[in-house]
Amino acid sequence: MRCARVEFSGHAVRQMFQRHIRDKEVLSVIKDGCIIAEYLEDKPYPSVLVLGFAGDRPIHVVVGRDESSGLCVVVTAYIPDLRLWTDDFVQRRSR
Repeated sequence: MRCARVEFSGHAVRQMFQRHIRDKEVLSVIKDGCIIAEYLEDKPYPSVLVLGFAGDRPIHVVVGRDESSGLCVVVTAYIPDLRLWTDDFVQRRSR
């Protein structure tokens, strides 16, 4: 995902702290990860769910992007739970 600048929401910072996810890991996921879902109706910017890895640890990052400026805002970051996600961490399991 291409970003001219990345900002972290307060929510993202709190969640990253609680989940022991470092900012450099999130930045790496944004840069090199794979978009696995799009949320085009999100406000104030459309957002995407990006899957990446820090070593062997999967990380999901939700990022809103302002197309006009290239600003990316990290909404949240978390370690996907295998009870909720398929083994490849790409799809939610059926309930």
